[in-house]
Amino acid sequence: MNELKYLPDMDIKELEELLLGMGEKKFRAKQVFSWISRGVTDFDEMTDLSKELRQELKLFAFVSGLKIRKKLVSKIDETAKYLFELKDGNIIESVLMKYHHGHTVCVSSQVGCKMGCSFCASTIAGFRRNLSAGEMLEQVTAIQRDSGAKVGNIVVMGIGEPFDNYDNVIKFLRLAHEPDGLNIGYRHMTVSTCGLVPGILRLSKENMQVNLAVSLHAPNDRIRAAIMPVGRVYSIDKIIEACKI
Repeated sequence: MNELKYLPDMDIKELEELLLGMGEKKFRAKQVFSWISRGVTDFDEMTDLSKELRQELKLFAFVSGLKIRKKLVSKIDETAKYLFELKDGNIIESVLMKYHHGHTVCVSSQVGCKMGCSFCASTIAGFRRNLSAGEMLEQVTAIQRDSGAKVGNIVVMGIGEPFDNYDNVIKFLRLAHEPDGLNIGYRHMTVSTCGLVPGILRLSKENMQVNLAVSLHAPNDRIRAAIMPVGRVYSIDKIIEACKI
């Protein structure tokens, strides 16, 4: 039996190819993409698709790969932490932050982390796997659906090192930017890294005006290397040099 396709992983072009192969019109792809970006969990919610098409899609695809396991809301500022369970049983965290200028979601990019920073809880249980672009997108859409808040900003600053999952993170940002989807501007997106210089250099060539945040956590290389293994490979000077490009 073939594995079910996870549609949130697909961009509009990929959805077009899928639906054209089913004998459907090309414009159906934008309809499906728009519903996914609204956080639907079942094809039956896609009311502008025919019942026949919805039934056919159910045979080989799905649109929701995570569920809310737990939600904690701050009594001080309504910041909400979400514990999500993925389809394979792994657990990740995401956070909704409410500011006067809009709502921001902090997204995880991996299950666990390889970086081994001594102060970070994300690395305690070790690294399990990378998240797909759709699993990152669904963190945003699921929070938006649950909270009723319109998310206008994204920070990839949750569990994991984004540049250790580079291709999926970039695809996620493009999916979130898509006008037929969340339509979030690149300048309202921030990617946080512990200092992987190759990732910083690759991002500079993407023609995406996203913000970059670098976690230094120390005033010099000696202290940084003691608490962050990545500091033994990339010095602060190398990081700063890469950021200037």
